Amino acid sequence: MGSHCSSLDDILEEDMHHWYTKFMRESPSGLITLFELKTMLEMNGMTEEAHSYVDQIFFTFDMDGDGYIDFVEYIAGISLLLKGEINQKLKWYFKLFDQDGNGKIDKEEMETIFKAIQDITRSYEVPPEEIVTIVYEKIDVNGEGELTLEEFISGARDHPDIMDMLAKMMDLTNVLEIIIRGQQQKPDKL
Repeated sequence: MGSHCSSLDDILEEDMHHWYTKFMRESPSGLITLFELKTMLEMNGMTEEAHSYVDQIFFTFDMDGDGYIDFVEYIAGISLLLKGEINQKLKWYFKLFDQDGNGKIDKEEMETIFKAIQDITRSYEVPPEEIVTIVYEKIDVNGEGELTLEEFISGARDHPDIMDMLAKMMDLTNVLEIIIRGQQQKPDKL
């Protein structure tokens, strides 16, 4: 993981013209559609959860909701994930988890995202059910089985172990490298 971060930091330090050139080479229209994003990520053969996760990433990057990711949204999303403040990242994670947009994350929504992440990253160290159980045991203060944005942020900030786990699980370095470079990075080991 560490080598990915330095590689992405190097990419972020490139000038804006170079970024724009890369973006336009991959998306000559100046816009990325959901279909194009899935094509970049070579989604064939992925689970329904993985497709749902990429849908959620797309919709959170598509800040104006027009069905496209333009260059400004592209840079803003990548910058947030790589350089954003903790509260900004937690709000973005929350939006990603809140699949139905009701302002709360239930266990099923969180588990779906974690399953999708594992499918995409091919990292299956801890079952998603266990992760969700740990998160809810520690930060669902009302015991409702749902987390509001406030509960999610304060719970993650109050529990460094939860914050570390979220940071590791939500590390989109591989996905961002694929988007930035416009090519599929094949894993060395399955």
